[in-house]
Amino acid sequence: MNRLAQIRQRHGIDRVIAQLQRCLREGEPLPDLEALAATAHQSPYHFHRLYRALTGETPGRTVARLRLAQALHLLGKPGARVTDVALQVGFESPQALARACRRELDATPATLRDDATLRAHWQRHLEVPAGDQAEPISALQVRVAELEPFEVVVLRKQGAFDDLDRAFGTLFTWAAGEGLAEQLQHLVGIALNDHRDVAPRECLFDCGMGFGDLARPVPPPLRRLTLGGGDHAVLRHVGSYAGLEAATDALLRQWLPDSGRVLRDAPLYYHYLDDPEDVPEAILRADICVPLGAR
Repeated sequence: MNRLAQIRQRHGIDRVIAQLQRCLREGEPLPDLEALAATAHQSPYHFHRLYRALTGETPGRTVARLRLAQALHLLGKPGARVTDVALQVGFESPQALARACRRELDATPATLRDDATLRAHWQRHLEVPAGDQAEPISALQVRVAELEPFEVVVLRKQGAFDDLDRAFGTLFTWAAGEGLAEQLQHLVGIALNDHRDVAPRECLFDCGMGFGDLARPVPPPLRRLTLGGGDHAVLRHVGSYAGLEAATDALLRQWLPDSGRVLRDAPLYYHYLDDPEDVPEAILRADICVPLGAR
């Protein structure tokens, strides 16, 4: 990774963390994702995904970690009262702080206040991101290509990520009923949030199929969407489709900073090249297509 690019990338995330720390320290409202993206000089469209790829945790998880770290700092002050500390760092009540301390630190606020050694241990623990940083993927072969735009018919699925096959099946059943099954050209997926970070019932995913020039209208809840168009970073993933999120993280973490490119406000999508019902999992292929802005 180019050293200058690495520094710029790290500084953007450091600015976000410093802003969050200052807000918690001074009792100010926390900025929203769009404001944090501006602080990091990143696209709001992709900030949440990029932040997770670079830090190993979500912005929400960072806030929770920094809030507890600030609480521990205040609990160490002479005469600290648990209620005052809880409200000062943004917990709704001392009970909410107590629950967070028991869940994350396996101790009560009073114990942490009175035990300087235990408090210092957890303060060191909370200084670093809570997420696991994956090992770099060697020989990451990313190409930049200007992709032609193409239209897909999409069906939005809300629910467990492992249940996506049912949504694709519904879409294919509609296509077969319309006599379009033999014209299928593209099979794509667009993750609207990260299934690793949300409850199964909150997972949102657009399942898409492209049939070339489709003149007829599509009935709700189906809708048309245009993908491609312009430069994209394209990474060919081989293996289980369950590994696409980790491979996307690697592209954003390892390749993007050294590329001299920025992300563009357009969907990042997975272009599935094989049918899991016909191809062994170990050799399934899919292209990860990441939209890039101008140089």
